[in-house]
Amino acid sequence: MELTSLTLHEAADLMKRKEISPVELTQAHLQRIQHLDQHLNSFITVTPEQALQQARQAESEIRQGQYKGALHGIPIGLKDLYETQGIRTTAGSTFFANYKPEADAAVVEKLKNAGAVILGKLNMHEIALGVTNENPHYGDCSNPWDLSRISGGSSGGNAAALAAGLCMGALGSDTGGSIRIPAALCGIVGLKPTYGRVSLRGVIPLSWNLDHAGPMARCVWDVSILLQAISGYDPDDAWSSDVPVEDYLTEPKEGIRGWRIAMAADDYFTDPGVVDEDVKQAVRKAAQVFESLGARVEEVPFSNARDAAMANGLMTPSDAAAFHHQRLSENPQGFGRDVLKRLQTGAAYTSTEYSLARRMQTILRCQFREFFKEFDLLLTPTTPTTAPVRGSADAIERARLLTRFTAPFNLTGLPALSIPCGWSADKMPIGLQIVGKMWAESKVLLAGRLYEQVRGFNVPLALLT
Repeated sequence: MELTSLTLHEAADLMKRKEISPVELTQAHLQRIQHLDQHLNSFITVTPEQALQQARQAESEIRQGQYKGALHGIPIGLKDLYETQGIRTTAGSTFFANYKPEADAAVVEKLKNAGAVILGKLNMHEIALGVTNENPHYGDCSNPWDLSRISGGSSGGNAAALAAGLCMGALGSDTGGSIRIPAALCGIVGLKPTYGRVSLRGVIPLSWNLDHAGPMARCVWDVSILLQAISGYDPDDAWSSDVPVEDYLTEPKEGIRGWRIAMAADDYFTDPGVVDEDVKQAVRKAAQVFESLGARVEEVPFSNARDAAMANGLMTPSDAAAFHHQRLSENPQGFGRDVLKRLQTGAAYTSTEYSLARRMQTILRCQFREFFKEFDLLLTPTTPTTAPVRGSADAIERARLLTRFTAPFNLTGLPALSIPCGWSADKMPIGLQIVGKMWAESKVLLAGRLYEQVRGFNVPLALLT
């Protein structure tokens, strides 16, 4: 058995039945990291000693009948802006190169309490302000399906490591698409939960108003398991919401029969000068799967999508410039070229411009409350194109392109899932985005799981071509 090819839930089942051990599972992943990550550069820091110690503890607990659940003994990676006690947390930046937090982020503590094994810290676009994961300080992260292409970002190390079988689950962050974009480009699954669903305490911020923490894995069931573990109100996080957590691991017998599903179909989502034909065709085929499951899919216009993306694109660098204002003032050259340019742009926006963006945010949240009174879900492509080649274009322009369909749902705070839905002619993965109303992660995940069951293909581990 190739242990690293197992999904998280498959490994958990074998672990529960004591057919495999946390130690051998962790060793297999550490060996694969050592063998393959020289090509990917998906990790900034690997923690083999700590991981093996956690694995031995998990093995002892399971043998003694103290099984904690589906994450017990499972090897996990963390985007390198999750604070980890005693282990450096760089945020992909030289400013934090030697930063060793005194405590774990809230959700890291939850993972440890669930018995997860932390393999290390994953590569990311510098300070999370970008979507290419071309990092001038820690090196570019490559796409495992084609090493000449970007992995996407800013959670690019997560997606690359998962697609290549270097970990079984990962935690990312998403401010304009930073979970969903790399998930789409690397052929894995990523969820941006509702704003306030998962604690941000101990996650180095990019935008206090737009950041979302969320899970990434190779299938929707695994993402559901991770979300169940990390969700919940945190009274010590000012951005956390005290809303009850649903059971994300149930599947109603009726499935999605009778649901009304909207598919975004106006020019913004279909412009042939922007959106690849392969992407459009894959999303249309995905819509047919939902129809076969008993849902009614209707093409709808999505007014204000462009305005939403622009407002998100204004708020993100503005908030980032506020968080990094001292570093930006004292040592601007400490930032990479594209990140510095975006920070300076963000710092230059006026209070009037920022206020108008916040107004747009409020209006769109209201509009979507009404929209989801009629529809259960919204379907869009995750990204307009498949993964571009590394180093061939302006990173800022790529951010505008690749966040085109994801950023509106950071602005509105809605839960959004990216799931593989096909392959381009040049054999690169394509992502489908499934969006739901506030706090409707259970519906989004159910639809994703049912789609996976009937879509007609399984995403294998990438072959590092």
